[in-house]
Amino acid sequence: MSLLEENQSTDLEKMVGMSRRGFIGAGALCGAAMFLGGSLLSRSALATGISAGNSRLLGFDSIPAATTDVISLPKGYKSSVLISWGQPLHKNGPAFDPSGNGTAAAQEVQFGDNNDGMSLFAFPDDKNRALMAINNEYTNYRYLYPHGGLPQSAEDVRKALACEGVSVIEVARKNGQWQFVQGSRYNRRIHGNSPLRISGPAAGHELMKTSADKHGKKVLGTFQNCANGKTPWGTYLTCEENFTDCFGSSNAQQQFDPAQKRYGVTAASREINWHPFDPRFDMAKNPNELNRHGWVVEIDPFDPQSTPVKRTALGRFKHENAALAETDDGRAVVYMGDDERGEFIYKFVSRDRINHRNAKANRDILDHGTLYVAKFDAGDGNPDHPKGQGQWIELTHGKNGIDASSGFADQAEVLIHARLAASVVGATRMDRPEWIVVSPKDGQVYCTLTNNAKRGEDGQPVGGPNPREKNVYGQILRWRTDRDDHGSKTFGWDLFVVAGNPSVHAGTPKGGSSNITPQNMFNSPDGLGFDKAGRLWILTDGDSSNAGDFAGMGNNQMLCADPKTGEIRRFMVGPIGCEVTGISFSPDQKTLFVGIQHPGENGGSTFPEHLPNGKPRSSVMAITREDGGIVGA
Repeated sequence: MSLLEENQSTDLEKMVGMSRRGFIGAGALCGAAMFLGGSLLSRSALATGISAGNSRLLGFDSIPAATTDVISLPKGYKSSVLISWGQPLHKNGPAFDPSGNGTAAAQEVQFGDNNDGMSLFAFPDDKNRALMAINNEYTNYRYLYPHGGLPQSAEDVRKALACEGVSVIEVARKNGQWQFVQGSRYNRRIHGNSPLRISGPAAGHELMKTSADKHGKKVLGTFQNCANGKTPWGTYLTCEENFTDCFGSSNAQQQFDPAQKRYGVTAASREINWHPFDPRFDMAKNPNELNRHGWVVEIDPFDPQSTPVKRTALGRFKHENAALAETDDGRAVVYMGDDERGEFIYKFVSRDRINHRNAKANRDILDHGTLYVAKFDAGDGNPDHPKGQGQWIELTHGKNGIDASSGFADQAEVLIHARLAASVVGATRMDRPEWIVVSPKDGQVYCTLTNNAKRGEDGQPVGGPNPREKNVYGQILRWRTDRDDHGSKTFGWDLFVVAGNPSVHAGTPKGGSSNITPQNMFNSPDGLGFDKAGRLWILTDGDSSNAGDFAGMGNNQMLCADPKTGEIRRFMVGPIGCEVTGISFSPDQKTLFVGIQHPGENGGSTFPEHLPNGKPRSSVMAITREDGGIVGA
């Protein structure tokens, strides 16, 4: 057993057993995967409790896969564009220039590119007004510049930086339809050159200081912003993911230290090429600048003058999203995944309790607390009820072998090099942990493990929640904490669904779990979201070639699952070349907002305007029922 010795497992089972009441209902068992002798059991060996098509929670018919350049939805639903890349946030702002000749200054006051995670913040005194904070992850050079290639000047780099970060916008409901409010005083861009503050244990550390910031407490920019989180005190958490791709070196022979290598920096950058024109991203000139990115950033959407804050207590890695929960004694919990093959799942538990009566009292609650990393066992081997146990290992200097002898001088270094600290304590290397969400009904936590072509090699053994070698399809992990307390250090886990292609790989591990059928199959689950009724929405960012292992899957899509029965239905299919990512709901649950990122990433799309020779634009879509009812019901 990889987590606990056999003589310890019985005791831990007793500890977590009572807390898992209702954990893995009869139908959900079918969505879990087990493996025997290191390989996934055949589909016929899985439990068969799912009643396909009989979920009372899912009130729509599953739609077929599609390869068209439009939004496909069930009968009775419609979609509209809320906002698209390049739309000016203010009435006097420059219009989107499809030629690519628009300036960096123009992009700094326009909606950013490649929108990803998002959250909606309702006005407490007006049910028809809300703010939305929306991540802008990266940009497509083939559409951004008239030359269609890598940046060729400092202006090109500034324009790329202006595309990324976060867009905060106001939306209002008029005649039942939510619309972008151009010119709202709340509309703002926080981009790659915006001033931010650094807080928490790593603020002011020597590894955070540069020639431009000798105190290590101020930084320019947030970029590569993937998914998100929403705090109980009304702030937005944006997560910096593939930040190392933005750095390179003017010294092609530069040698990087173990931490730099672990985070993936290379001299040539990774198809971004900012460093030749902006010395901030040149490792030969500013090596510490790398340490100032890869954090969770907190933003107050209701205060346009506020300075966003990088919360270093939450650790530095390639953050996907930040899922908020609360311990039984009232402390904040943030669950986080590190989106890279073989990396880890983390949680942060605040030192102080959340003040639900005074939002401002929580202003610095994420600066003080404890960071943990997850360790999973290999499962119990029961094909009828697949489950396992896990524990959270503390990442604190002076504990669990994390000290000077293992390369950490202080707690700041533990957080700056969180990946290395997690390796020291023997955390479980995962299949690209991405979005994490917490069920509003029973507190169970779900995490997408998107894929991992290196599973089974590179020190990544097959087993536990990572059951297949060379995993091209992904799975969704679920856990329930001991005593249903998010402050607990132990939990029980299962696999809610193992994605696959039963049409191509019937009867094999690549066919997926028994709640995967030819009618709902998908690959690379990425985004996740719960609505108030407890429906689990699954968004994909996978291979849309519709061929080979992926034959019949069509474009990327959004599905909806019943967590109790395990049933999954396809709800939406996106346009050509897109990723479906980012999800939020209006307070009355009658509008679902979802992101369409990089349509036509490799050409072939003119979404959403479909103009002759038009340029595709990432967009936020608003999906509603034609009868005005609750989405999904």
